[in-house]
Amino acid sequence: MSNQIVTHSLPVLNAVGSLDAYVGAVHQIPMLSQDEEQDLARRYHDDNDLDAAKQMVLAHLRFVVHVARGYSGYGLQIADLIQEGNIGLMKAVKRFNPDHGVRLVSFAVHWIRAEMHEFILRNWRIVKVATTKAQRKLFFNLRKSKKRLGWMNAEEVNTVARELNVPAATVLEMEARLNGRDIAFDAPADADDDDKPAPAAFLIDHSADPYAMVETESEDESSLDTLHRGLVKLDARSRDIIQRRWLKDGDKATLQELADEYGVSAERIRQIEANAMKKMRALFEA
Repeated sequence: MSNQIVTHSLPVLNAVGSLDAYVGAVHQIPMLSQDEEQDLARRYHDDNDLDAAKQMVLAHLRFVVHVARGYSGYGLQIADLIQEGNIGLMKAVKRFNPDHGVRLVSFAVHWIRAEMHEFILRNWRIVKVATTKAQRKLFFNLRKSKKRLGWMNAEEVNTVARELNVPAATVLEMEARLNGRDIAFDAPADADDDDKPAPAAFLIDHSADPYAMVETESEDESSLDTLHRGLVKLDARSRDIIQRRWLKDGDKATLQELADEYGVSAERIRQIEANAMKKMRALFEA
C-alpha cells in the first residue's frame, strides 16, 4: 500500500493569480481512504517522512476551500482565507496522531478555522473588534445568529444572549462594533459631508489657551526688555561683539574676523564675549 501511495500522480498547482484554476487543481487531487491516511500518518509520525505529510496536506486542500467559502460574508478575499486555512491544515498534519482513531479531516477542521478566525479578526477592521477569547467567540456566533441586516430588536438581543449564555449588554456592545466602521483619526473635514468630524477634531488645542498666550507674550516682552537693558550696560566693543556673534541675522561673525578688526587675538575676543555673556546672564537670573 505504501508504494501505491507514493506513486500517486499529483497535479502541479501552477495557478498563480487564478483562484478558479487553483480550486480546479486541488479538486483533481485524489482523496485518501482511511487505510491510506493511516499509513501516511504513521510514516510521518514514526519516521518523520515529509513526503507522507505533503501527501496528507495536498489531499485535504479541497476541504480548506470548502471551509473558506463559509466565511465569504466577511468582506475578505477568499484566496487569503484559503491561504490562512492551509497554514492551519499544515499545523494539524504536524500534530495529528493516527493512534487516536479519528480521520484527519475531523481533527484538522479546528486548526483550519482557528487560523481563518485570527485572520478575519486581524483584517476585518483597522481596530480589533474582539481581543479576548470570549469576545472572539461572541463575534463569530453573533454574526451567525443574526437573521437579518440592521440592528436587532430587544427580543432578538435577549434570544442571542440566552443562546450564547452572555449578558444582553455584551451582545449590544458587540453588535455596535459589528455595525461600526473605521474612521481615520485625522481625516480632512468636508463641508458637503454630513458625517461626524474625525476624532482629531475633538482634541483640545492647549496652545490656543488665551491665558497661556498672554503669559507667553508677557514672558517674551520681559525677556526682550532684559536683553535690551543688558546690552545698554555693556561697553561699545562688548556690545558689538555680542550683537554680531549672537543677534545678527544671516552669517555670524567669527572670532577671527572680529580679532582682525579690533587688532587683538581670537582668544581675547572669546574672553570679552564670555565676560559680556556672564554680565547679561546675571540680569536674567536676577
